[in-house]
Amino acid sequence: MKISPHHYLYMARAIKLAHKGRYTTHPNPSVACVIVKNNKVIGEGYHQRTGQAHAEVLALRNAGKNTQGATAYVTLEPCSHTGRTPPCANALLDAGITEVVVAMQDPNPLVSGNGIQRLRNAGVNVLVGVLETQAQDLNKGFIKRMQQGLPWVRVKMAMSLDGRTAMASGESQWITAPDARQDVQKYRATAAAILTGQGTLLADDPSLNVRLNADELGIDGTVRQPVRVVLDEDLRMSPQAKMLSLAGETWVYTASNNIDKKQSLVSSGAKMIKSPLSSENHLQLRYILKDLAKREMNEVHVEAGQTLTGALLQEGLVDELIIYMAPTLMGSDARGLFNLPALKTMQDRIHLEIKDIRAIGRDWRIIANPSKSA
Repeated sequence: MKISPHHYLYMARAIKLAHKGRYTTHPNPSVACVIVKNNKVIGEGYHQRTGQAHAEVLALRNAGKNTQGATAYVTLEPCSHTGRTPPCANALLDAGITEVVVAMQDPNPLVSGNGIQRLRNAGVNVLVGVLETQAQDLNKGFIKRMQQGLPWVRVKMAMSLDGRTAMASGESQWITAPDARQDVQKYRATAAAILTGQGTLLADDPSLNVRLNADELGIDGTVRQPVRVVLDEDLRMSPQAKMLSLAGETWVYTASNNIDKKQSLVSSGAKMIKSPLSSENHLQLRYILKDLAKREMNEVHVEAGQTLTGALLQEGLVDELIIYMAPTLMGSDARGLFNLPALKTMQDRIHLEIKDIRAIGRDWRIIANPSKSA
């Protein structure tokens, strides 16, 4: 089956629809389906929340009984196994769908080509790879967790025009204007977890929650609060920390064996998770990220100081940087963006691929990926 302009048109519609689930589907991927018959959309739907109907089922319900001989456009391979819901491949077959256009194969080993094969074995024409790159961008965290056993790690930082994040005294609020801070809330809302370190915890007592309501996010129902993850190797967190009084969970990774401190934090609502130390007596970052992936965390949003963010960069654990640059100068004594003491020569530089630069109110937002090739 050849790719036609219609295939691109309807798949683009499906991908746009799938974006509606980006704040609500965790830990499932964001998926949408569009049903077309005689070059007319007769039904569409997107997966909204875990445990609820998948996109294909919702699109078929929306289409009604007129699906015999229709084409289904799906942003991710229809599932072929029974998980929280029945197999979507079976639902398409039962509805009489004769052609299925799939943006990308599911990286989940439980599916991974099986759904496509089941459809083909039943005589359905299946075309795979239409707008695949755009479909992959929908679910970068889910894909990485399935393929590498690690979450997608996004580091958010705010800096002045001269690359400073805080005054020498530690004062840092606020570098950016309200528009940029509002923009950050949407990134928080897409994440499964928001991660910070001991230094930021003690200096700022942050909330690390989503402060947008359902209308502002364009969703129905309640706003999902990402898990707050604190790296606190010797357990200096206070039981009165602000985040412990807020809706949502707080997980504390620590190497401490202090039973009294642990019990005090647990009584305040924290969940304690033991983590090994590295040879430098710091928490092992890769171990923690792998553990978060095992707990179905697809996307980890990092808001921390220069030490933790620098360590994540140095260990090659950062997938994406979101840097807000304010049109201010903070001076040579102010703190830098990342602590990277291992970079000594020009050849040690960490190269970045700039993906997007745009104005957010009075500030500028830079989206970049550390270059794997470099």
